[in-house]
Amino acid sequence: METRRLIIIGSGPAGYTAAIYAARAGLKPLVFAGPQKGGQLMWTTEVENFPGFPDGVMGPELMDRCRKQAERFEAEVVDTSVDHIDLSHKPFVVKVGDQEHHADSLIIATGASAKWLGIPGEEEYKGRGVSACATCDGFFFRGKNVVVVGAGDAALEEATFLTKFANKITVFVRSGEMRGSKPLQDRAKEEDKIHIIYFTEVKEVLGDGQKVTGLKIINNQTGEESEIATDGLFVTIGHKPNTELVEGKLDLTKGYLVTEPGSSKTSVEGVFAAGDVADWKYRQAITAAGSGCMAALDCQRWLSEKE
Repeated sequence: METRRLIIIGSGPAGYTAAIYAARAGLKPLVFAGPQKGGQLMWTTEVENFPGFPDGVMGPELMDRCRKQAERFEAEVVDTSVDHIDLSHKPFVVKVGDQEHHADSLIIATGASAKWLGIPGEEEYKGRGVSACATCDGFFFRGKNVVVVGAGDAALEEATFLTKFANKITVFVRSGEMRGSKPLQDRAKEEDKIHIIYFTEVKEVLGDGQKVTGLKIINNQTGEESEIATDGLFVTIGHKPNTELVEGKLDLTKGYLVTEPGSSKTSVEGVFAAGDVADWKYRQAITAAGSGCMAALDCQRWLSEKE
């Protein structure tokens, strides 16, 4: 069986950028794009903060362009998920269904997934009023009323960011206090547009079949249920890195892949990490792309040294 010099697991800005750099270096990488080819940007409508697109670009279009650029340099992209990897010996083994693929090196770019509430209507209205990224979608709620669910720094940051666009931002907190830092809490409380309501949970997303129109909520102290009108719901209860494939095989911290400071090297020699799977702080398309570049360059240099 042929042993590939590099297999990239995952797509999105990190995986595709790594593929572009690796392919241009002559590594002819094999890319397994995963269940959601293109990553979280496939849920995003218009991206306005990615350099080179002054008029913005649709998330799926941006990922399609990145993929075509990688394929132009002879990266092989396959729209499937990896079932299992064996890092106990070299070459590494990547299993997809009943097929085995061998590789001298791996780049893990499986990304992270937003945590969702798991309530009726949430899945139906994703991208049509339900979002997990105010930075991505806030512009589309200009002059409208929105709800933010969460109690940490992310919720406070999203709510404050949304004041640039929305008329009113209601923050629902499940407990009786915010967990976010005091400076962020103070800033949010100073904003006239932000209204924080405690002991409240969202039970259902309501809509007209095309967009969100309201929410069914409950006061978890009194048990009283009610409905409110809103144009959007931003769920900010955290992200979960997609590390199921490497649990017990690579070092993790807070669930994220650990890399050596200043590099993309993981705890196993020859395995590199890129994107949100190793980034608990920034989680932006441009930082993911940059880390994809780093992983490809680190991998290329490592392979050259070994050869």
